[in-house]
Amino acid sequence: MVDAGYVLAGSLTGFMVGLTGVGGGALMTPILLIFFGVPPTAAIATDLWFAAITKLVGARVHHMRGSVDWHVAKLLWLGSLPMAALIVGMVGWGVAAAKVAWLTKAIGVVVLIAAIGLLCAPQLLAYARVRGIGRADRFRAAQPALAVVSGAVLGLCVALTSVGAGALGSVLLLCLYPQRMTPHRLVATDIVHAIPLAVVAGLGYLFAGMVNGQLLMSLLAGSIPAVLLGSLLAEKISGRWIQLCLALALMGSGLKVLL
Repeated sequence: MVDAGYVLAGSLTGFMVGLTGVGGGALMTPILLIFFGVPPTAAIATDLWFAAITKLVGARVHHMRGSVDWHVAKLLWLGSLPMAALIVGMVGWGVAAAKVAWLTKAIGVVVLIAAIGLLCAPQLLAYARVRGIGRADRFRAAQPALAVVSGAVLGLCVALTSVGAGALGSVLLLCLYPQRMTPHRLVATDIVHAIPLAVVAGLGYLFAGMVNGQLLMSLLAGSIPAVLLGSLLAEKISGRWIQLCLALALMGSGLKVLL
């Protein structure tokens, strides 16, 4: 049976994902923890599949517009997918985050980092551009390796907390590719990278029986039409003011989770 509260939460998150590439984990996991009282492991497990399916719908719209930077996405996958698979293996052996008491705290910390990154995105972008111009050759030579390492960091965060693929990923992409990543390309590439990462990270939780199917269906009932709308509007609306609102919401959620 579809729950109206979950449908509304899915709609809000799906719209933000389509518009900014952010929110699949950074918004949904805190919402499930704070407002609905879903246990941390169930929230993470369900949110990973929610994010994968929702972003798959949004990615199709962005791909049709030619906005995805596939080269950068592949570099991120080289780091993120093996790391996520490693964490999935640990889940299978019963030694990963699914059984540790600090899981909720970890979610709060990652959400706060994501919020600070979004608030400081223009400053980070300006710094990255100055650094890239000043040391252009060295910076370009290091970009592929840094992208793989960044992917590994994202894989670790997403597999442990379901948070980071969008919020942290967008900040890292801005720092790594300040000239290459236009706002629309950033959103599209961030969304595409997150899909297989969420699937790989979610497999361990799925096989462990931690995914709440009824909750997932309710969330998707709201998110799928909303992510289509957000993706269609992404090229027509400046995302900076939305990033600021999202960052403040994430900061409040992160503090609430921690405190």
